[in-house]
Formats: sequence, C-alpha cells, structure tokens
Amino acid sequence: QVQLVESGGGLVQAGGSLRLSCTASGDTFRWHGMAWFRHGPGKERDFVAAISWDSRNTDYADSLKGRFTISRDDAKNTVYLQMNSLKPEDAAVYHCAGGGAKTYLRSSPSTNPDEYDYWGQGTQVTISS
Repeated sequence: QVQLVESGGGLVQAGGSLRLSCTASGDTFRWHGMAWFRHGPGKERDFVAAISWDSRNTDYADSLKGRFTISRDDAKNTVYLQMNSLKPEDAAVYHCAGGGAKTYLRSSPSTNPDEYDYWGQGTQVTISS
C-alpha cells in the first residue's frame, strides 16, 4: 500500500520559516513528479510547488516564488518544501502529492492536482502575526 506522510508543520511567527517533509512508503516515486498543494481556511485547494522526477525543473505559484523551495531526496523517498518569510495568508493544511502516469519521466513539473495519484493526509501550518 502506497502512503505519503507529511511532517514539519506547526505554529510559527510571521516572518519565520518551516521545512515540510513528505516521505513515501510502499513504493518509490523515483521516476515521477512530486508536488505540494495547500488548502487554506475557506479557500479552494491551491497549487504551491512541483518538481520533476529528476529534480531538474521546478515550478511555483507566482505569489510564492522567492520564498518557497521544493526539493527531493530520492535515496530517502522524500520531498521537501522549505518555506521562508512566512505570512499569515500562508496558513493552511499542506498536502504532498506524487505518482501518476502523466508525471512519469516528465520534464515539466505538473501543477494539475488531477495528474497525481497519491496524496498525503496533510500537515497544518499556522502563522501567528
């Protein structure tokens, strides 16, 4: 059974940093793209960041460029999201996603949630002002 488990969320002051981790078990996503999405209170699910299978290409939501960085360590079957200069509007449940036939060996990271087969339960990020 494939599972994605996120960790690293918590309470942080505005302007602070957090690093989220997402570890896969039951299978490897070595040949697939991975991504982060978030679901804020009263908001739709939003794309955050994505990374290609070989880490050569990344993509970010426009409003997050320069503050968030996605990376992956395939030896650990883990994808990371480094979040800096956090703002109150970044508060959300952050979900990682992976797998999916359309992300297999694809050079351009997918920003489309429908193209990912597996999702984690999410980790809560709370920002205090």
